[in-house]
Amino acid sequence: MSANASSLPLPSALPPIQVNRKPLWIAMLLVLAGALYLNQTVSWRQGALWVVGALLGVTLYHASFGFTQAWRVFVSDRRGAGLRAQMLMLAVGVLLFFPFLAAGTLFGQPVNGFVSPPGVSVVLGAFLFGIGMQLGGGCASGTLFAVGGGNTRMVVTLLFFIVGSVIATANFGWWSNLPALAPTSLIKTWGLAPALIANLAVFALIAWAATALEKRRHGHVISFASRTGRPVSLLQGPWPLIWGGVALVALNFATLALAGRPWGITSAFALWGAKALDAVGADVATWAYWSKQPSLAAPLRQDVTTVMDIGLMLGALAAASAAGKFAPVWKVPARSLAGAVVGGLLLGYGARLAFGCNIGAYFSGILSGSLHAWLWLPAAFAGSALGVRLRPLFGLAVEKTPPASSC
Repeated sequence: MSANASSLPLPSALPPIQVNRKPLWIAMLLVLAGALYLNQTVSWRQGALWVVGALLGVTLYHASFGFTQAWRVFVSDRRGAGLRAQMLMLAVGVLLFFPFLAAGTLFGQPVNGFVSPPGVSVVLGAFLFGIGMQLGGGCASGTLFAVGGGNTRMVVTLLFFIVGSVIATANFGWWSNLPALAPTSLIKTWGLAPALIANLAVFALIAWAATALEKRRHGHVISFASRTGRPVSLLQGPWPLIWGGVALVALNFATLALAGRPWGITSAFALWGAKALDAVGADVATWAYWSKQPSLAAPLRQDVTTVMDIGLMLGALAAASAAGKFAPVWKVPARSLAGAVVGGLLLGYGARLAFGCNIGAYFSGILSGSLHAWLWLPAAFAGSALGVRLRPLFGLAVEKTPPASSC
């Protein structure tokens, strides 16, 4: 990570934060009630995963740790603070994850990573997902924490994210027959030490390239990795990017310890949509995708990803309320709504084709040592670059400089 004193100075006087007390109490009570309910009806682990989801929502909101905007400002103006923060997060992550995945156990429980077949569907799906990120206004994690934080436009993105996910499961059989390699774990193929060294070297190379390109464009580097636009507050935000990246790794590791696999998001969207169709009489269970998914018939409270997704939105609601920023705006321009619709469909469809999103395929995929994650990253970045250029067609801004804190 590179920091520079040329960051914007902190204002000498800032107005006090006006906490949104009612939504804050509602969010906190729902998190507590949900944890108790899941502990009683499923297991203590499921209740704990609900809380981990909520803490992920708090982290994402307070640190403004997104993937969409970080890639957008790099594409538009070569500002690389967010990209470097992602590389730091991944470096800490592989150092923590790889030894336990190599051993196959964590605290006596079997653990497995997200290792999927690298192939044509991954490249195409990730590319579509990248476009969707920029038009929809967020990635998978960004969509959820924005919805929880009161962004009404992102509710539309989430709705069509679900629709796109279900459409992809309807014809997933065709995509799965496209050329692909067998699922490949770099940890198992190369061994622990070589896999670690190779991953850390690539992270360092990407961070160096981001820094070099930013210096070439601007002559200096702006990084908000360790500071924010107003005094740091653990409970009310904002958090520096370093805090956010380290916290996301720790919470992903907690997910691995509790669920036996890393953090994921988008499989739940497909499940929600399929259950909705099933409820109105559609014979979803006969689709090739769902014939291999035992979760379709099970109650949603038993689905780890569903539990964590809902917890994440409640955590973001609590964080936004504590920061005094929960203020939904119900009037959204038509062109912007069109972007949310198109973006959501591409996000949902692309995530299923690529065996995951920026979390399941990129973050958790790389921490799992999966080769498919390294196909996902450049394909999604290329799609995101195209999406940045398409944003003005939908009346969406293209930022030039990352904010010290957008929280």
